[in-house]
Amino acid sequence: MDIKKHIPNAITAGNLFCGCIAIVTAFSGDLVLSAYWVGIAAILDFFDGFAARLLKVSGEMGKQLDSLADMVTFGVVPGVVMFCLIAGIVNPQILLVSSIQGSVYTHWEPYAGFIITIFSCVRLAKFNIDTRQSSSFIGVPTPANTLLICSIPLINHFTPNIAGFEVNTITGNLYFLFSLTFVMSYLLNAELPLFALKFKNFGWADNKIRYSFLIISVLLLILFQFIAIPFIIFLYIGLSVVNNIFNKQNQHT
Repeated sequence: MDIKKHIPNAITAGNLFCGCIAIVTAFSGDLVLSAYWVGIAAILDFFDGFAARLLKVSGEMGKQLDSLADMVTFGVVPGVVMFCLIAGIVNPQILLVSSIQGSVYTHWEPYAGFIITIFSCVRLAKFNIDTRQSSSFIGVPTPANTLLICSIPLINHFTPNIAGFEVNTITGNLYFLFSLTFVMSYLLNAELPLFALKFKNFGWADNKIRYSFLIISVLLLILFQFIAIPFIIFLYIGLSVVNNIFNKQNQHT
């Protein structure tokens, strides 16, 4: 049996496993630990495709497995995290770990978080049948959206105060979370071309947008830690828009 062809699928299974643990820890009230598991899953999600290309063992089985794993980690998990964030606002007196049959479920607001899960499912389904997305993306990728949402509990925990400003004034605002839910659900499926972090070669000319993004992202993380994550996600969207404009201009010249 050729073991190497199973390596990418094993990495994908690790992504799925991390997603399952992230759900459990989120419903147990530890959104910070849940975010850490999502971070590990995102790394595995990157390396399963990288391993498949490196070992030249990509196939339909791997594509389907990757999509199903992503639905859990980058579809269900962000909905659960948003559910928990909103639940903590509408009923802050109870802990989620003890409220599975408690009053948090009598409020309708937390369930709005699962709108993200629905639109993530649509996003992944479209990706599977959209031939335009073989080397780039149309709409914000589900991992990027999940990292954005899971950064909120990290920011609340590690950077609650910035120069005297209470971050929770924004991140703990119900209307902000609702707005973020609807905006990101839209961007997941918007007809917005975004570059992918897939390197066909490592030359600067063909990858300057990718190298620029990675360098700026690393600098932002070093300087601002977790609070940099939302800026990195929107930097990704902004650079993609600029890149699209330049590409259209080059096509017309």
